[in-house]
Amino acid sequence: MEHRQLGATDIKVSLICLGTMTWGQQNTAEEGYAQMDYAVSRGINFFDTAELYAIPPSAETYGRTEEIMGEWFKKSGKRKDIILATKVVGPAAHLPWIRSGTAIPDRANIMEAVEGSLIRLQTDYIDLYQIHWPQRPVNSFGKLGYEENSITGREADDILETLEALSELVTSGKVRAIGLSNETPWGLMTFLKYAEGRNLPRVVSVQNPYNLLNRAYEVGLAEMSMQENVGLLAYSPLGGGTLTGKYLNGQVPKGSRRDIDKRSSRYKKPSAEEATQNYVDIAKKHGLDPAQMALAFVNTRPFLTSNIIGATTMEQLKTNIDSIDVKLDGEVLDDIAALHARLSNPCP
Repeated sequence: MEHRQLGATDIKVSLICLGTMTWGQQNTAEEGYAQMDYAVSRGINFFDTAELYAIPPSAETYGRTEEIMGEWFKKSGKRKDIILATKVVGPAAHLPWIRSGTAIPDRANIMEAVEGSLIRLQTDYIDLYQIHWPQRPVNSFGKLGYEENSITGREADDILETLEALSELVTSGKVRAIGLSNETPWGLMTFLKYAEGRNLPRVVSVQNPYNLLNRAYEVGLAEMSMQENVGLLAYSPLGGGTLTGKYLNGQVPKGSRRDIDKRSSRYKKPSAEEATQNYVDIAKKHGLDPAQMALAFVNTRPFLTSNIIGATTMEQLKTNIDSIDVKLDGEVLDDIAALHARLSNPCP
C-alpha cells in the first residue's frame, strides 16, 4: 500500500482510504468491524467518517457510523494505528435532528459537534477534522448555475469564524489537522489567505467528488491542490457505484445504494448511462475490471492524496482495494482521454 503526505503535516495516509457511510444503514456494525479489520490487514491506515453518517441521513442513524468505529477502536485497541477523519455538517436546516436544524459551521456548532464526535468515536483526538459543506451557497451535490443574489457579503467573515474555531481545536489538541469538503477554489483560497495572514491553521485537504464521470475538480481546484499542497481526498470514485456498470439498462440490484437511497443523484441521467457503458467497454477491451479501472485512474492523478472507497460487501471491498495493484498502460489512458474529450463531465 502506498502512503502519501497529508499536506504539509507529518501525517502519512494510505493512498486508499476506507469510506464508512454505509455502516449503520446498509451495513451492520459487525460488517463494519470486518471491513476495518480487512482494510488494516491490507495496509490501509486512513478511515473517513462524519457526524452525519449513516447515509441516507436520518434521525435514527445520525452518528451511528462514528459509534461503530468507536466500538471497533475500543475492541481492537488500534486507535493509534489509524489516521481518523471526520466532519462537522454545514448548514443543516434540512436536517432538524442535528442541533434542532440550526447547525452551521460557526464556533458554537463546531464546538458542540466535535465533542459529540469524540464521545461516539471513543477517542480524545481527531486527526483530520473537516467542514462537510460550506456555509455559503455553492454548486455542490450536482447543483449547477450561479445567481448574483447568492452573495450576502458575509461569506469571508463566516469563513474566518470557522477557521478561528478550528484553530482553537488544534491548539487544544483535540484536532491535529483541518480540511474542507464540497468546497470551491474561492473558498479554499479564502481559508488559505486567512491562515497565512492571521497565523491560523492551514487547510491540508479538500474532500470533493472525483471520478471518470465527474472531473470538475480539474477546473481550478486541481491547480490549487498542486500549487498550495492541499491534496484531494476523492470521494465517490465509482460515482456511487455507477462505474461498476451494475446500474446499466435500468438495473437496480436489491440492497444497492440506489435501491436504499431514493434521493436524486447526479449519476442517474442518460448522459451518465452512455458514458458509463463506454467506460465499461474500455475496461473489457483491455481485460480490466470496470471498477478497478475507474479506481486506478483516480489513483494516477498527481493532485490526489487519497482515494476514498466504499463497499457494502467484502467482495466489493477486496476488489476495490486490489485496484492499488492495477497499473493503467498508455493505451488504456489514451482510450479514457478520447472518451472524456467526447463525453466530458456528464455528471458534474
